[in-house]
Amino acid sequence: MFFCYSCGHQFDKNFQVYRTTECPSCGRDVRVCLNCEFYSPGANYDCHEHISEAVREKDRANFCDYFKLGNKNPNNGKIEEKADKARTAFNDLFKNE
Repeated sequence: MFFCYSCGHQFDKNFQVYRTTECPSCGRDVRVCLNCEFYSPGANYDCHEHISEAVREKDRANFCDYFKLGNKNPNNGKIEEKADKARTAFNDLFKNE
């Protein structure tokens, strides 16, 4: 089973991924580096494959020929939670009371 990097939604092993495929739970792009089997932070271009050009936005759909759905470590939406907490903290700084 595979999971969405953003919300932790579980995909069926036969789930078909195209460039425009979105997660049915959170609506995020599925064909992204963060959902790829070859994604490896710290590796060359953060990828175990020998890609010739870096993919700058790891959370946006791309045309990488090596993409293979493989995120087996769900973070259960921790990325979204961190973004929400940061947004709330920022907004609280400028809150008029």
